[in-house]
Amino acid sequence: MGKYFGTDGFRGEANVNLTVLHAFKIGRFLGWYYSKEHKGKIIIGKDTRRSSYMFEYAIAAGITSSGADAYLLHVTTTPSVSYVVRSEDFDCGIMISASHNPYYDNGIKLINSRGEKMSENIIMDIEKYLDEDYPIPYATKNDIGRTVDYSVGRNRYTGYIISLAKKSYKNYKVGIDASNGSTWMLAKNIFDTLGAETYVINNTPDGLNINENCGSTHIENLASLVKEKSLDIGFAFDGDADRCLAVDEKGNIITGDHILYFCGLYLKKQDKLINNTVVGTIMSNMGLKNALMKENIDFKATDVGDKYVYELMQKENYSLGGEESGHIIFSKYATTGDGLITAIKIMEILIESKLPASNLTKDYVHYPQKVKNVKVDDKDKIINNEDIKNKVKEITDNLGNSGRILLRKSGTEPVIRIMVEAESEELCDKYINEMYEVIIKKLN
Repeated sequence: MGKYFGTDGFRGEANVNLTVLHAFKIGRFLGWYYSKEHKGKIIIGKDTRRSSYMFEYAIAAGITSSGADAYLLHVTTTPSVSYVVRSEDFDCGIMISASHNPYYDNGIKLINSRGEKMSENIIMDIEKYLDEDYPIPYATKNDIGRTVDYSVGRNRYTGYIISLAKKSYKNYKVGIDASNGSTWMLAKNIFDTLGAETYVINNTPDGLNINENCGSTHIENLASLVKEKSLDIGFAFDGDADRCLAVDEKGNIITGDHILYFCGLYLKKQDKLINNTVVGTIMSNMGLKNALMKENIDFKATDVGDKYVYELMQKENYSLGGEESGHIIFSKYATTGDGLITAIKIMEILIESKLPASNLTKDYVHYPQKVKNVKVDDKDKIINNEDIKNKVKEITDNLGNSGRILLRKSGTEPVIRIMVEAESEELCDKYINEMYEVIIKKLN
């Protein structure tokens, strides 16, 4: 991670630590970088935050003033930007979104020509330019770039998602929480087209309500809808729809780890689970590894971030990976987590099984897990403190084989995350609070 860019782009509060000038300069650099040998083509998408429009115009101005063309997808999902980049010969893609964060935050995610997260060497060059502000020539006369309306790209992505569904959703009642974000129209259109009886909540974005008590981080609202309307299943997306969590017909939450479990089983039965392995992260629930082990499926863990999950999947040629938060990657269909693809694949399994959604997770035992954030100025100082390391060892010894504790640095925020898994929520609370108190004492 660099000074500005973390594991999921450059993220911060709009016009506080991520300013419109940052956006303009990122556009300036990318427009210049990709126009050295030919006329650069860069695609831009955004979510529904009020500041996303400001950043979109600033980035487009930077790109075009450096001589490249900026193609605008307008409000769309992060995975759609990835799809358009890799399928339509763009040099790179930019998504303006802070994902699941509140409306006043925003972010700039950079995607390479293969639809993957931008390489670190280019990120470092951008950071150097942001700090040093060395001269980049402005384009003049007919070399000045164009801004092109490219909503057709979003429509092609929608067609691609629909094409992945193998059967009609007729006779299925589906709930959707659009999080007042990128899927506010997209998701319902897709499920309606496929024949579902679709019920949608949180699909009235006003620029200030994205992720506000809704979406994948507040899935209790979707659970209530599913039970109230007697739906077969519900899907909750985050602000830019690279995540998807679900709710079964009883209102029980289906986490990303649940999804990895039953999708892994399904792919194995079809002989499509390449190298018999599911990829998760160090934050994946102990229940996932145990459940996969019972099915003779291997599990590999990366550091937190779908970027790292995808890198391992590419390196070792795995077909399925993801995070408990709902970033699920099906490498046959996408190069990043795609909430809509995840929903389509879950529907495929549900229809094929001809059983209620609750049946998908009946053999999975999910360990209680709690996460608590501590805001810090120096993450490394806390992680490497001897008293804190000793407390981690003490809790680890106490939990034995029936749980674990993990401290990790957030890749997107100035916080340390404390995660505890144990056999009961009471034990999770006990040890997470003990760890929290030790860290707070060190901060004071």
